[in-house]
Amino acid sequence: MKYKRFEDLPVWKDAIEFAVKVFEFTAKAKKEFSGLGDLRNQLERASVSISNNIAEGFERGTTKELINYIYIAKGSAGECRSMTYILGHLKDFRKFKADILDLRKRAESIAKQLNSWADSLKESDIKGMKFLTEKERERYQRKQDYKEFDREMEEFRREHERKLKDGTFYKKD
Repeated sequence: MKYKRFEDLPVWKDAIEFAVKVFEFTAKAKKEFSGLGDLRNQLERASVSISNNIAEGFERGTTKELINYIYIAKGSAGECRSMTYILGHLKDFRKFKADILDLRKRAESIAKQLNSWADSLKESDIKGMKFLTEKERERYQRKQDYKEFDREMEEFRREHERKLKDGTFYKKD
């Protein structure tokens, strides 16, 4: 599926949800964060950085720039994950073990999604929509339409064969 807006990207939605969870956690553990320097602020900023870099990369217009921003977002997810290990080792945060593990799991899931996305973009033959001429855009769209048609026909063929095999093809509704 090709996305036209970053707001439709599942990984962006997960990153937004992750940042909200981070802010809920830091508000709940406000007292425990006191005396830890800028750790709370750093965790919050890194969590917001994930979705912001996905959005910025998506809006840039070239595949190369998008990949670069995906890796920045992935780095921010790793930064958040690293901070959860620090928090997990601090005795004042023991009562938040489940919250910390949930944040770590979410950050890891986002990093995996970003990595898969970057890998798929690296294999793409398009440098980015801003580099395409109108003729190339039309050719690319036709190619995508053919792929979709082939996929639909394969699905139709499988369903047709299933109905022939189980005898429901000749039955009337």
